[in-house]
Amino acid sequence: MSKETRDLTPKYTVPGIEREAAGQLIGLLRVRLHTLNDLHLTLKHVHWNVVGPHFIAVHEMIDPQVDRVREMADDVAERIAALGGVAPGTPGTLVAERTWDDYSLGRADAIAHLGALDLVYTGVIEDIRASIKEAGDLDPATEDLLIEQLRDLEQFQWFVRAHLESAGGVLSTGDARTEKEAAAKGAALG
Repeated sequence: MSKETRDLTPKYTVPGIEREAAGQLIGLLRVRLHTLNDLHLTLKHVHWNVVGPHFIAVHEMIDPQVDRVREMADDVAERIAALGGVAPGTPGTLVAERTWDDYSLGRADAIAHLGALDLVYTGVIEDIRASIKEAGDLDPATEDLLIEQLRDLEQFQWFVRAHLESAGGVLSTGDARTEKEAAAKGAALG
């Protein structure tokens, strides 16, 4: 772990926030930045590697999500900088500091990708909810930024799940525990 990662307390920060609290926020936001950078690359990977009869619908649905997630990453990086921190945007730092594995599907049926992507979104949404709780105790501006992003991420998951849900309201991937399991359950629909 680098010295920068161990000591995130900035030399200065925004008015009204103690430096130690800013350091906590910077640490929390670094993880969010890594998550968002990883997510937009994963979404682009899905965009490039979908096949099958639902190709065009999924291919075109994903690009606006990529664009918005990139905007979210930029907003988080700028908040880190405003708090007096360093926004790490290098792939090496992302890989060194992340706590999850790479996306597990390559070229696959569009619905299989959506099954796996549903689990990806679940993980991202659960993590951002935890970050919102932590930020809420420290800074309403950071909490507000994360809440706005949560709304968009939940909407994107809804778009994905619409392809995986039966007319009776059953989500085909509802009990899947891994991306590959969710992909198999999603592909069974297609």
